[in-house]
Amino acid sequence: MEIISNPSQDEIKEVAKALKDGHLVAFPTETVYGLGADATNEKAVRRIYSVKSRPADHPLIVHISSINQVYRWARDIPEYAIKLAKEFWPGPMTLIFKRSNLAKDFITGAQDNVGLRVPLNSIAIALLNEFEKLNGFGIAAPSANRFGGVSSTTASAVVDELAMYLGKKDLILDGGQSLIGVESSIIDCTAMTPAILRPGAVTEDMISSIIDWPLTFDTKRTQVKASGLLDSHYSPKARVILNITPKPGEGFIAMANIPTPNGAIRLASPATITEFSYVLYSSLRLADQANINVVSVTLPEPGGLGDAIIDRLNRAKS
Repeated sequence: MEIISNPSQDEIKEVAKALKDGHLVAFPTETVYGLGADATNEKAVRRIYSVKSRPADHPLIVHISSINQVYRWARDIPEYAIKLAKEFWPGPMTLIFKRSNLAKDFITGAQDNVGLRVPLNSIAIALLNEFEKLNGFGIAAPSANRFGGVSSTTASAVVDELAMYLGKKDLILDGGQSLIGVESSIIDCTAMTPAILRPGAVTEDMISSIIDWPLTFDTKRTQVKASGLLDSHYSPKARVILNITPKPGEGFIAMANIPTPNGAIRLASPATITEFSYVLYSSLRLADQANINVVSVTLPEPGGLGDAIIDRLNRAKS
């Protein structure tokens, strides 16, 4: 395993070749770091599942370079989905479509749908573009961490999570800390009307401003499987409790205007909801590094990006 910091264009070309040769590459996106493989290479994709200890029926998101690649992977694409893609791609939004023949069972968890995303990160886009020059069609990339754990927002977190499971020819691209810090919004576009399956930085209000169809918020839509929707997910080793005053020696995360209870260990004091998202996972990791057994989090106000933070923390506490 090799770590490449702030990769040059020539280095990105070599990394794209490594992907084409069947190796795994962890790379930064604006949301979290992904663990990538050639999305058409079954053997390489199976290694993602092995490295993450991920259930085989849990689908992967395919990262593509532009909206032009959607038609390779998807069919029966509704007009509202095209509007969303034109507005929010590149960006922190995954769209679920009916799959084409290119999207095989080993990508989709054997369901008839596929998740697609165009990331808003210069390293990720450069890697995708170079990969396509080698006749690659997309990079399958779930979050670069062990399944069910806290997502990685830095290259060092990827190392902590996965180094012992990666091979000598696998690579990690270090592009600094992910700017958003929580995973993409997931929108189901397989029906006549869209539904938000997982909230993220592309919010309900943002989506509603673009499309005329009625929008539902449905994290339990059972006919579609997507990443990060299990009741228990995003969990540190520490037990997460919500809106409960921490005891002395327990960790505490809350907005900066909320004082720290006596004896609690302050892990983060975000001043804004954007900062809360940015520091959330690194703060949970800090608790584990400090051998803190319980972390109490005071939830932010709902709405916008706050919905994504609340969603992740409700799953983390499970």
